[in-house]
Amino acid sequence: MSEITGIEQLRAAYPAARERSVLKELPALDAHARRFVALSPFAVLSTGGPGGADCSPRGGAPGFVQVVDNHTLLLADSPGNNRLDTLQNLLHNPQIGLLLLVPGVDETLRVNGRATLSTDAAERERCADQLSGQRRVPPLVLRIAVQACYLHCAKALMRSQLWNPALHIDRATLPSMGEMLRDQIADRTSPGTAWETQDEMLARYRQTL
Repeated sequence: MSEITGIEQLRAAYPAARERSVLKELPALDAHARRFVALSPFAVLSTGGPGGADCSPRGGAPGFVQVVDNHTLLLADSPGNNRLDTLQNLLHNPQIGLLLLVPGVDETLRVNGRATLSTDAAERERCADQLSGQRRVPPLVLRIAVQACYLHCAKALMRSQLWNPALHIDRATLPSMGEMLRDQIADRTSPGTAWETQDEMLARYRQTL
């Protein structure tokens, strides 16, 4: 099987990177990056640990990733499945990558840096969210020291037409998550485990967001 095994071989298979693609990488946030972060309700976090690479989706109201200054971001650890894959990876390797999206915008923002797991009371209070009239303070906050930041071109989202509502599928096209999990792990779960319908799962999600 033919494969590429070296950098020179890899570079030979592609044209040289365009000048602006190289120059656009900044060592810190600028005004445009700060504005993009403030508008973003969704990010994908990339980390690596002893078990390999991992990507984790994170979301909240626009501004849930907070800009402290041009070199620092804060991100609350909101309730999840408690696997703690991202957090355990960061204890092993603090390098982190963020891909931030803004609905309706095909460009994305990429931020790379080093993360620490902060239990600082002021940072936790700053990242508290408001849900169902209750203020919730996270158990910890990711404090991210920005090392590189750049805007990513729109091609991937243009190709996927991610924001085109005419291409959004009916949720019923797939089984509910509970039904898919039943098929995947029923033989390894406790007897009598209940497998939620989509409506039941959505109701539970709303109670535990």
